[in-house]
Amino acid sequence: MHKHNTPPLVLVDGSSYLFRAFHGLPPLTNSKGQDTGAIYGVVNMLRSLVKDYEPTHMAVVFDAKGKTFRDDIYDQYKANRPPMPDELRSQIEPLHTIVKAMGFPIIVEPGVEADDVIGTLAKQATEQGIECVISTGDKDMAQLVSEHVTLINTMTRTKMDLDGVVEKFGVPAELIIDFLALKGDKVDNIPGVPGVGDKSAVAMLNGIGGVHAIYDNLDKIADLDFRGAKTMAQKMEAHKEQALLSYELATIECGLKLEYEPKTLQMTEMDKAQLKTLFVDLEFKKWLSEVSTDSDTYADALDDTPTGDQGNESPLPSNTETFDTSAYHTVLDKDAFQSLIDKLRAAEYYAVDTETTSLDYMQAQLVGISFALAPNDAYYVPLAHDYPGAPQQLDRDWVLEQLKPLVEADDAKKVGQHIKYDKNVLANYDVHLRGILCDTMLASYVLNSVATKHNMDSLALKYLGHKCIGFEEIAGKGAKQLTFNQLTLEEASPYAAEDADVTLRLYEAFKPLLKAQDGLSEVLTEIEVPLSSILAKMEQTGVLIDSQMLAQQSQDLAKRIIELEQKVHELAGEPFNLGSTKQLQHVLFEKMSLPVVKKTPKGAPSTSEEVLHELANEYELPALIMQYRGLSKLKNTYTDKLPKMIHHRTNRVHTSYHQAIAATGRLSSSDPNLQNIPIRTAEGRQVRQAFIPQPGFKMVAADYSQIELRIMAHLSKDEGLLTAFGAGKDIHSATASEVFSVPLEQVSNEQRRSAKAINFGLIYGMSAFGLSKQLNISRHDAQTYMDTYFERYPGVLKYMESTRDGAKQSGYVSTVFGRRLYLPDINASNGARRKGAERAAINAPMQGTAADIIKKAMIAVAAWIDSLGETKDIIMTMQVHDELVFEIREDKLDDYVPKICDIMQSCVSLDVPLIVEAGIGKNWDEAH
Repeated sequence: MHKHNTPPLVLVDGSSYLFRAFHGLPPLTNSKGQDTGAIYGVVNMLRSLVKDYEPTHMAVVFDAKGKTFRDDIYDQYKANRPPMPDELRSQIEPLHTIVKAMGFPIIVEPGVEADDVIGTLAKQATEQGIECVISTGDKDMAQLVSEHVTLINTMTRTKMDLDGVVEKFGVPAELIIDFLALKGDKVDNIPGVPGVGDKSAVAMLNGIGGVHAIYDNLDKIADLDFRGAKTMAQKMEAHKEQALLSYELATIECGLKLEYEPKTLQMTEMDKAQLKTLFVDLEFKKWLSEVSTDSDTYADALDDTPTGDQGNESPLPSNTETFDTSAYHTVLDKDAFQSLIDKLRAAEYYAVDTETTSLDYMQAQLVGISFALAPNDAYYVPLAHDYPGAPQQLDRDWVLEQLKPLVEADDAKKVGQHIKYDKNVLANYDVHLRGILCDTMLASYVLNSVATKHNMDSLALKYLGHKCIGFEEIAGKGAKQLTFNQLTLEEASPYAAEDADVTLRLYEAFKPLLKAQDGLSEVLTEIEVPLSSILAKMEQTGVLIDSQMLAQQSQDLAKRIIELEQKVHELAGEPFNLGSTKQLQHVLFEKMSLPVVKKTPKGAPSTSEEVLHELANEYELPALIMQYRGLSKLKNTYTDKLPKMIHHRTNRVHTSYHQAIAATGRLSSSDPNLQNIPIRTAEGRQVRQAFIPQPGFKMVAADYSQIELRIMAHLSKDEGLLTAFGAGKDIHSATASEVFSVPLEQVSNEQRRSAKAINFGLIYGMSAFGLSKQLNISRHDAQTYMDTYFERYPGVLKYMESTRDGAKQSGYVSTVFGRRLYLPDINASNGARRKGAERAAINAPMQGTAADIIKKAMIAVAAWIDSLGETKDIIMTMQVHDELVFEIREDKLDDYVPKICDIMQSCVSLDVPLIVEAGIGKNWDEAH
């Protein structure tokens, strides 16, 4: 904690933090769909400042609406800033209300910027002998730094004093205005002098002096040591007016006539009742206890916060406030390690995290392991830090040998964040992590899949109010970024131990939150956590591909792509770059005058996939461009790339499955993305032909048939649908028979196709307009089809209406198994966002239930495979959409294929039968 004899005046650049919190932190909404992320971020920063400085005088300064004197000087000032998004604008008023209720003076001064108010107050404070701390993220404030004025960036926790200004900018604080005047500032649209960059600005300012001194001594520039010094004087002369204007724009006004001064900016009593209402409404539950204390000011409340759960209906653990990295332990000798092992054995549960050289689990080498047993009781065991002068560390093989019995024990004690990665890394060393109690990434995802990103930094900020040490802070950025083994233990240990500490605290925070919601704990412990280990095994196994076949396909595609390009150029009457949006816009809409279907936010005609698809119905050129795009994507993403992804150790391709990305609970995959290989085109199917089994085996693909429609029947309890599925009828023909009033046996192919579009359209919340476009019929006919459908299947309409209404009331919908799918936009004032959320409300329970079913099927199938003992006759290699893919030894096909279908069909019980169709082939395409 920062202690002063006399606390400093704290001036907060509220507008700077508002924008930074909005753009830099994960988006948050409450269950009513109200955006709250920027408010949360700013309030969190204010709390940090109060804690660190314990001020008695403080002000939070915001920009006023409307123009300032700088707009009168230069009409382009800040002109390139986009308009404030509605999602941010809606947060300003509630934030101002909270700031006032917390007892902080709030200032909004018309006609000037927040910077000018802060500059004036800082100058007055210095003149009155008061130390001043300015909290901001804006670099132009560096001009205000002096012996008595310090900047603090509460988001990055960095302070800037006089030395810090020179270190960051290369010039002292008194030359910062000159620096900005020469270099310009893109953010504020300050023009500067074209051709002047950081190096040349610093060289001129340090070599000659400020802007005015430089203009008095232009002849001296040529003698300075920077590239372009010889011609710089001409540039400076040519843009003198612009440089002097920029100087004026960059200067913070420190002599405003204000009706208040530093001594009058006293913090006042907080309005506890109002804060309580606001925190409940915005769902900032973890701060409620602070407004339930006897304290008068917010500073006292932070000290007096009770350690229990008073006034907090979803309590977070009392340890969420303090992280003490100095309390962490680095384990470097055998005795300390043995003592740690004893503690881990005795613990009820503990967090574990690996530090490695790569995010690719197949390439990653283990550098160290961290553990946490209680808040601040965290340990880092470094194993392979090899920078010059690195201390002696325990031998990696020896440590893993000691840990193996503990790590492989089945008793559920281990807690991790994205623990599948750690499991995969340890598997590379023949250590098989079992006994997983919880994965905090999955806990957050089950709690609310759309509330935040599910990485550790985002979760720590949202649920613990803690900003983690960033990897880039200790390792650097970009090409020069160090790998973990190159980091010193002084930097690596706090970072690694904090990872385990945060993971443990997140687990403790999530436990009561999950328990409070019916069924959510079971979704986590019975579906997501067990599935994680099965996915890890599939990832490690990988899938075989025929790289020669893919190389041939790449050649064929290259030929087709060139032919298509030539054809497009002929039709367009000129050669152009098909990858250039501008050139494509010119050809389609200016040269060929095709109708503009949709515009981009900037008003240009859109050339999106959706637009080309619509134009392709009537025009040949967009149809060819779509073909060109499709084939180019296939070649770049799969036929060229897959052979390069074959791992040297296994000769297989190893995808990564993601459990915490799709809002509905669906799995996704990357490197390669297995879900995206087209199935409807011959070229896409050819790519699938390159996925092959090992010799003596066949590929088997087991696929749920029409699973979402069956779930619709189960959820809606519609008699017509239940009867059709129960009798084993073809559902699309049965629907066609009802909608077109023809006997089942007389349904034509065209009628079945229309019925299929209706069936699938409805589960995706499609409107009559959407159906008319898909079937290329009039809107009136589409509406008639839909009206007839709902007459024949009234249960479906009732289900859709009640689901929509329920979602508007509660803010979420649920799957059959209790997974919740939150819809932040369900009551949004923006019509398009609200309609999108309504469509999602209808579809999400079906998609989410289908996702849960295939996950349950994978768990059941994996358990059956385990029961066969150490067999190598069957391996589960892929999960794609509603399909599981296996490699099965040929002589076991007759036994195993029916068994897989049986397990998948009976793993859950619905009001309609689940049907699984399995195909067998010498490659994936043949099996599908």
